[in-house]
Amino acid sequence: MDKLAFIGFILAVVAVAGGFVLEGGTLSTLMHLPAFIIVFGGTLGAVMLQTPFQQFRLGLSMLPWAFLPRALPVQQTMNRIVEWGNSARANGFLSLESAALEESDPFLHRGLNLLVDGAEADTLQSTLDAELSLTRERLLRGARIFEAMGGYSPTIGIIGAVLGLIQAMSHISDPDRLGLGIATAFVATIYGVGFANLVFIPLGNKLKNLVQQQSLYHELIIEGLVSIAQGQNPRTIERKLAAYRPG
Repeated sequence: MDKLAFIGFILAVVAVAGGFVLEGGTLSTLMHLPAFIIVFGGTLGAVMLQTPFQQFRLGLSMLPWAFLPRALPVQQTMNRIVEWGNSARANGFLSLESAALEESDPFLHRGLNLLVDGAEADTLQSTLDAELSLTRERLLRGARIFEAMGGYSPTIGIIGAVLGLIQAMSHISDPDRLGLGIATAFVATIYGVGFANLVFIPLGNKLKNLVQQQSLYHELIIEGLVSIAQGQNPRTIERKLAAYRPG
């Protein structure tokens, strides 16, 4: 689990709720099911309306990444690429066939197969670059659904507040009920702005950062495999790949 993400979310919620309590408010006034339904349901519906089904499903499937990100074996892959470079230099590209068959990472598997099949370095690079570019763009589109939610949520919160005010004004002859209704109406605005700035936008940015990290990892793979295809010295390959090592 990404402890920093979890702690950050808890800290944000506690800071907002705690500040409200310190000002003399009570948390029960922030619990309003109709406002939640209006804001969350309206936001979700608006994003579903603008987003193709495959992209929307992809975005939801990426949600666990924010709290359970996959650890990228950068150093391990660098070591393996150097080993493959030694093997290819000594015994030819066909010596990598068993490694290609056993490789579980789809991107590495395809790259190694291209090497074994004798693809030229330029062909290998252009093929893997195209796959990397398309994969990155597909994943970024999935992450953008949360950015879209962050854009719609505050506006729908205002809609909820206006609807609440309309309902409150029906009790204009009863000051007590009118005041309570107005207070409740603004809960929708809090939900809209809170969801946007504490949940949706941070989630979208976190997922985009994870996609960029994965893309950088794939760039490392491309650099290494292309260097092997060019017949470069394994020590040279190791020095080149060292630039991709996490700081």
